[in-house]
Amino acid sequence: MLTPQPLQKGDKVAVICLSSGVIGEPYCAHEKELGEKKLREMGLEPVFTRHALKGADFILSHPEARAADLKEAFLDDSVKGIITSIGGIETFRTFPYLMEDEEFINAVKQHPKLFLGFSDTTNNHLMFHRLGLQTFYGQAFMCDIAELSGDMLPYSKAQFESCFAPYHGRKITPSDVWYEERKDFSAAAVGTAPVSHNEEHGYELLQGAPVFEGELLGGCIDSMGEMLMGGNAERYSEILADLFRACPRLREDFLRQAEITEKYHIFPTAEEWKGKILFAETSEEMPSPQLLREYLEALKAQGVFANINGIIIGKPMNEVNYEEYKKVWLDVVNDPQLPILYNVNFGHAAPRAVLPYGAKVRVDAEGQEIILL
Repeated sequence: MLTPQPLQKGDKVAVICLSSGVIGEPYCAHEKELGEKKLREMGLEPVFTRHALKGADFILSHPEARAADLKEAFLDDSVKGIITSIGGIETFRTFPYLMEDEEFINAVKQHPKLFLGFSDTTNNHLMFHRLGLQTFYGQAFMCDIAELSGDMLPYSKAQFESCFAPYHGRKITPSDVWYEERKDFSAAAVGTAPVSHNEEHGYELLQGAPVFEGELLGGCIDSMGEMLMGGNAERYSEILADLFRACPRLREDFLRQAEITEKYHIFPTAEEWKGKILFAETSEEMPSPQLLREYLEALKAQGVFANINGIIIGKPMNEVNYEEYKKVWLDVVNDPQLPILYNVNFGHAAPRAVLPYGAKVRVDAEGQEIILL
């Protein structure tokens, strides 16, 4: 696996839109400003890729432009890191423009660089995993770096700063607090703190041995489930109605999601899950327990649970369905010997840790730590 160099003070980092393009909308100007300021305070020089600020409608309608931005970022030797702006729902539409482009594939292999993001970016992470590049499941520009309170949340900031050094030996431990999702992202909210709660659970071992090891592989369970099941446009007809109207081709692509994913061999095979630790977390959609079950059944049918060494599960956003999700995981996995660690700080529930794909880790439930070996 190609391992990118850690960031250094003075490095140029590219902010890219691979799914949603809201960072280019006027109503997000304050977040763009906050994020740029924060990156500069940390010694980095932010640049926006060529199409990143063209607005939500343009980004939605032009997956080829998003792909071009990613290719250009890898070809630009002055860019040392790439940070996704935010997630979305249809990053998979960039696959045909990237996985059939030999120049892009060669650029990734010849110019490896740090790539950071979460949520729908799971698609890109698994694409890079297929290409042999280690990437990092962690902070996004709008969600974390442009934190409206004026500074990154302390736990998330410390995790982001870990990108300035090799990760070997780093420990991920539970945050003392967790935060509710903001309801107001307007300029009026600048300077306000998110609602916080003391952490009452810590890491919870649901079953299996308290200590287990393996290489990290996974992402957002919603994204992985849809990769395998295919985008069910009918299920999301009300949610996506405006998007389907704005981009009629999106509906067709959404229905072909599993086909597109399979064509480019994005999702790891059963054999490739051997010896891995699946990390998985649920999105801001806070899927119902029944929908989570469907996603997990899709992973099970792919041979994931039969081959891995263990599972670490992210804290559910706002702790919605906290107990219900545990029951679904245990029921679908249906293997009491497979270790499952629950309520880990990564993914959609803030604050967020940084998880390096392919990193070998030792999980110690009793010690309340995940050690990056």
